[in-house]
Amino acid sequence: MTFIPVIAATQDHGAVAGLVTILIILLLVATGVALLSRRLRLPYVTGLVLAGLAIADLLPERIGLDSALILNLFLPILLFEAAINTDLSRLRSTVKPVSLLAGPGVILCAGITAIALKFTLGWNWIQVLILGVILAITDTVSVIAVFKEVNVPSRLSTIVEGESLFNDGMALVLFSLILQAHATGSITVADSIQQFLLVIAGGALLGLILGYLSAELFSRSDDPLSGILLTVALALGAFQAAESIHVSGVVTVVVAGLVVGNTGLTRRFSASSRITLYSFWEYAGFGVNTFIFLLIGLEINLTTLWQTLPAVLVAIAAYQVGRLLSVYPLLAILQRFDRPIPLRWQHVLFLGNIKGSLSMALALSLPATLSGRGDLIALVYGTVLLSLIGQGLSLPWLVKQLNISPVPASLQQVEELQAQLITAKAAQDTLDELLKNGILPKAVYEEMRSRYQVQVAKSEKLLREHYNLRSDPGAIEKSDRPKLDAIRRQLLLAEKGALNQALRRRVISDTVGRSQLQKIDEQLLSLEDD
Repeated sequence: MTFIPVIAATQDHGAVAGLVTILIILLLVATGVALLSRRLRLPYVTGLVLAGLAIADLLPERIGLDSALILNLFLPILLFEAAINTDLSRLRSTVKPVSLLAGPGVILCAGITAIALKFTLGWNWIQVLILGVILAITDTVSVIAVFKEVNVPSRLSTIVEGESLFNDGMALVLFSLILQAHATGSITVADSIQQFLLVIAGGALLGLILGYLSAELFSRSDDPLSGILLTVALALGAFQAAESIHVSGVVTVVVAGLVVGNTGLTRRFSASSRITLYSFWEYAGFGVNTFIFLLIGLEINLTTLWQTLPAVLVAIAAYQVGRLLSVYPLLAILQRFDRPIPLRWQHVLFLGNIKGSLSMALALSLPATLSGRGDLIALVYGTVLLSLIGQGLSLPWLVKQLNISPVPASLQQVEELQAQLITAKAAQDTLDELLKNGILPKAVYEEMRSRYQVQVAKSEKLLREHYNLRSDPGAIEKSDRPKLDAIRRQLLLAEKGALNQALRRRVISDTVGRSQLQKIDEQLLSLEDD
């Protein structure tokens, strides 16, 4: 009995050693791609795909993508990493364009793409609807990688990130409904809408519950290592829990990540612990993306791509038309009840619809009973490859040509002064805490605090002079409106939190407290409507 594990381990030793060898090769290739892409100014993810194509025949054995691995492991990690780094106040300021693009936008794009493919490729409705949904998904990693090379306004970046957070969930729900219709033979519109709303609302509710439970656990400990374990368990566990009760796992993970990132990590978690946790998730997201895009390159067969090239080009044209007819009309409607999105930004939102790993994972997860499954997979693979290479390489140049990146010198100077002020005050707060806890001697405290005070005074003086130079009182509102709105919102939320705490402690009466809370809510609503 005791020899069985040893024998099994001996038999599997060769397979494990081969897998480790491939892993080492991929890590070395990824390192080389990172260095070359920085020197050649190429998008990192596009370089990974090209490298995967180049080394596919050089590896000791063939490896490829696994849809279950992507959907159950890689996707929750990427979603949670993006969610905990998303500031809710920023997301709230762009909730209307994000909701339009990630909701009706996905449905409209998928529908238009499906209709175009139906009349060009001649496939049946189930096939083209599945393809339309798969090609409506935008790979944010590729777009954000471009934004790191070319500076874009923070609001545009927030819209892209926000859309991607909920775009995946919407597409997965539609994908499941279409497969259900294929399996059962029919599904009514009323049933589809009811199930759609139930899956989305159920996922959001479960995410809120799990997020706040985890936030409560964070408030009881300041250990970064246990915090890392908890967030990993939350990201993977939330997805599995949601899938087990048939609600949206994507929405659950996103909502839980937003709650933890904006509530759990801001209570009693120290700055150093937050840095450790954020660094871990940054590395996890980077590592997952690295392997995904390398595997995309390894998975694609160039011979098959050449054979399906005409259909691939038709599919690319179809989803571009779908994206065009969803982005511009919806954002034109948006300006009736929200701040208009500049036309140049709309061009970026249209041109940045790069396809990626989730599209390939959904194609691989198609049931074997679906007619034309092989053709669908080949078409999606070819579309993703050409999208990553063509759009991935051209998007940085197009963004530069649209001239949306330059930051005025005066605004850049203000942001530098604000950064100095924020860091100096944060350091002073930490010094105050160290002195209060008896860790730092008062003489050392006073000397170090005075150094930071010099930096604070200098930054405040220069900022005051900057704003005093403006003769028009409304000039500040025009140039810095988004930033000032975010600050006002943060201050109002702080006021609201203090009032709620006073109400809980019975410091003020319910009548006065509710009246003041209503006034604050009205001010918050006025900021949303501006």
